[in-house]
Amino acid sequence: MKFITEDDLRTIYKGNPFTSYEIETGTRLTPGARQFLQDRHIAVYSADGTAMQEGDGIAVGGWNRNRSNAGGTPDLLNKKRLAAALESTGGLFLQTASELLDRDPVLAQKVLGLADNFNDIKQMNEEGKSFSALPCTPCSGINQDNFSSDLGDCFAITGFHIQMAKGKEILLLHRLRCALYEFQVVLLETHCTNKEIPERVNQIINTLHQMICIAFGGDGCQKQE
Repeated sequence: MKFITEDDLRTIYKGNPFTSYEIETGTRLTPGARQFLQDRHIAVYSADGTAMQEGDGIAVGGWNRNRSNAGGTPDLLNKKRLAAALESTGGLFLQTASELLDRDPVLAQKVLGLADNFNDIKQMNEEGKSFSALPCTPCSGINQDNFSSDLGDCFAITGFHIQMAKGKEILLLHRLRCALYEFQVVLLETHCTNKEIPERVNQIINTLHQMICIAFGGDGCQKQE
């Protein structure tokens, strides 16, 4: 039996950030490795994409599969919670676009475009439908290789930023981005098994990163290493 450690995963992640991890037959994760994946909202799959090895403690989609069997969230409640999260987050896209409309119509239109991209997740979840990845405009921190990965914030939003000329815009985009972070957690808690869904969410978040950077007014990428 081969054990995958946290250090093993860190080495792989540093060279090429990933949003899902496949456990090969005959291997198991150490507790540190499991925590590393859960902290980064990385979905974990077995070699066949459906079943995990006994004792690994992580289910398809990156969550503890014994949770529901031990009296946790039933499947029906999971479906309702994910559906509610899709509706509430989708509504926030529309609210954000509405609040941006008088201030920056072009930015509002971009948010509406992202709303359509987010709404695709309903069909991805309910019908298993696939969609092409969002277009990536590379910068020094985001490129085609990591666009679908969870990259974290480019920089922290503070009271300093809301005093800028585009402070309101930055705050609205950041609020939307935070809602998507919460949606990532819902995906884990509701045992989402479609690997393309977290990747789509990461693509939207990373697009918002870039939109916030542009609103900030920097000449280059503001991502902090």
